[in-house]
Amino acid sequence: MGRFPRQPNAHPGPATSLTRLRAAFRVAFAGIAAVWATSGNFRIEVVVGVLALALGLLLRTGVVPILSLCALVLSLELMNCALEAAVNLASPELHPVAKYAKDAAAGAVLVAALISVVVGVWLLGPPLWVLIF
Repeated sequence: MGRFPRQPNAHPGPATSLTRLRAAFRVAFAGIAAVWATSGNFRIEVVVGVLALALGLLLRTGVVPILSLCALVLSLELMNCALEAAVNLASPELHPVAKYAKDAAAGAVLVAALISVVVGVWLLGPPLWVLIF
């Protein structure tokens, strides 16, 4: 397979140049900012993730699983938003295949969020129970 065509805003130069790396980070952060500005679900997931991490630190439980699951949920939400935007652009009218793609992406976020809740209760539940009672 060939290479993807260069985007008009891509910086020339070697793939390892600092300019290209900075441009890649700038585009990635612009994507995160756009999703933050437009997706209430993303903002809720960030707040819940921060609270879970704070609770993990307070209770001195392992924060690596919490951080990993937060990263998974937020990454899937970013991909879900990207897929929804691309589907809306490609198929402005209602179409069963477009619905399928959007529903499947939303389902991926839901599965990760539910698993995160189960792991969160498993990790944070016992020390929280001891602290409260």
